[in-house]
Amino acid sequence: MTTRRNFLKGAAGIVFCSCGMLDAVHAQAGGRRLPVKVKGKRIKTIDVHSHCLFHESLALMGDEASNVIPKTKGAQEHFIANAIENRLKGMDAMTIDMEVLSINPSWYRKDRDLATQIVKINNEKLAEVCASRPDRFAAFASLSLQYPDLAVQQLETAVKKQGLKGAAIGGSVLGEDFSSERFHPVWAKAEELGAVLFIHPQSTPPLAARFKGNGWLANTIGNPLDTTIALQHLIFEGTLDKYPGLKIIAAHGGGYLPSYAPRSDHACFVSPQNCNPDIKLQKKPTEYLNQLYFDALVFTPEALRHLVAQVGASQIVLGTDHPIPWEEHPVDHVFATTTLSDKDKAAILGGNAARLFGMA
Repeated sequence: MTTRRNFLKGAAGIVFCSCGMLDAVHAQAGGRRLPVKVKGKRIKTIDVHSHCLFHESLALMGDEASNVIPKTKGAQEHFIANAIENRLKGMDAMTIDMEVLSINPSWYRKDRDLATQIVKINNEKLAEVCASRPDRFAAFASLSLQYPDLAVQQLETAVKKQGLKGAAIGGSVLGEDFSSERFHPVWAKAEELGAVLFIHPQSTPPLAARFKGNGWLANTIGNPLDTTIALQHLIFEGTLDKYPGLKIIAAHGGGYLPSYAPRSDHACFVSPQNCNPDIKLQKKPTEYLNQLYFDALVFTPEALRHLVAQVGASQIVLGTDHPIPWEEHPVDHVFATTTLSDKDKAAILGGNAARLFGMA
């Protein structure tokens, strides 16, 4: 008789399901790389939300350098250049084929020359890592967004010459929202290049005093809130109408916006005095969510079910926050969401990202 253990040992790959096999898969993996299959078809799993750092650019941050390294588990694993094999082992354990690397922007306060140096090092190093293992790594460029004209040049170089897939940006630039007209040249260039913009927040600094206390609220609440605010401004200020081809991925499932999006559709009807009559959106605020992308870092099958119901399975991609251990079994999380069809699962696991990045 074929037991579950014998089946798992003998399989050429693992065909995941949403049944009780998931625990057995964890037990059998043992750090090996297990091909992921849906209905017998091999799926290339792509994680769009993974981080790294480089000592060379961090050294230029001066007194702020100590604040750049996250005070979390996995902090030292951010330094990928000399530890690629360790990173690959971590990816294998999560059954992730490819990571799209990014560096959270910590240089928005730096002057033009210093910001230029930091970004130059980051993008050159990212390109080197990707070139060393193009089957396993892609990357988002760093940008000096506080100087939009410089950011336009950096983005063009990153995409056209360095082979990077777009850029990682914060939730704002020192509190200035991306809907501000001074950033429009950057969005225009991203749209022209077909570059993907990955919004990763860095808390909501104006609320720092209220985030004090137990629970790491600056991250727990502050990060999702910052993304929510960023997306709402892009929608309500008409930025997404002006650049309809803009490809944006929002980290952490888009923050709180998908959880209470329909409230947006009622705001200007209830209080027209608080809305700008000169801004005439081309569709309902909730409909813009269907042209944005969101990572699946929402922790539970029920949360993922709701996110799919709100934005559509075609708009969701894998995200782990690796090497910070927020989501250690991202693939299993997708398979455990029983409301997803096989087509949906294949899309979220890698198909959507492959299409978005032109890898399909």
